[in-house]
Amino acid sequence: MIQIKPKKGKLLIAEPALTGDVSFSRSVVLLAEHNKEGSVGFILNKPLAYSISDLVNEINVPFQVFNGGPVEQDNLYFIHKVPELIANSVEISDGIYWGGDFERIVELLNEKVISSDDIRFFLGYTGWSSLQLDKELSSKSWVILPNKYESSIFKKASDVFWKENMLELGGDYLLWSNTPENPNLN
Repeated sequence: MIQIKPKKGKLLIAEPALTGDVSFSRSVVLLAEHNKEGSVGFILNKPLAYSISDLVNEINVPFQVFNGGPVEQDNLYFIHKVPELIANSVEISDGIYWGGDFERIVELLNEKVISSDDIRFFLGYTGWSSLQLDKELSSKSWVILPNKYESSIFKKASDVFWKENMLELGGDYLLWSNTPENPNLN
């Protein structure tokens, strides 16, 4: 397999060796930033038992909230694909944007202008200090893949997303695709 370099917009797929890691076992992370100072990403496939309306009283839609990662889990983050509606958004890549005017998002959600296919909310994020991600890649903790789904990833990323990526990687990964999350329960 050709080794892809980390870059914002790429996907990090947790290696099966991370099984048992509370934060990253079976995670698929979208890299939102990667530079010499470090990296930031959001776990796409770990839904929480909260909706956005549970966390923000002014919002009247029950969109799912996801565990973005172990850093700053008391803060709400979001990525979306509607920069023309949300000022101050920063493009990650392939039509996916990070952040923007939250007051405007509240209005757009309540007016039902934005659907759950347009935006994803996270508690926390995943972060790596300078060279930390490179070390984890060297120790084979992650596989980097291009985001072939582009902005339709909001529809694709679910609790079976990791398994689907294991199947696509094939080879030795096929075995891991069907193992239970806790192999001791097998």
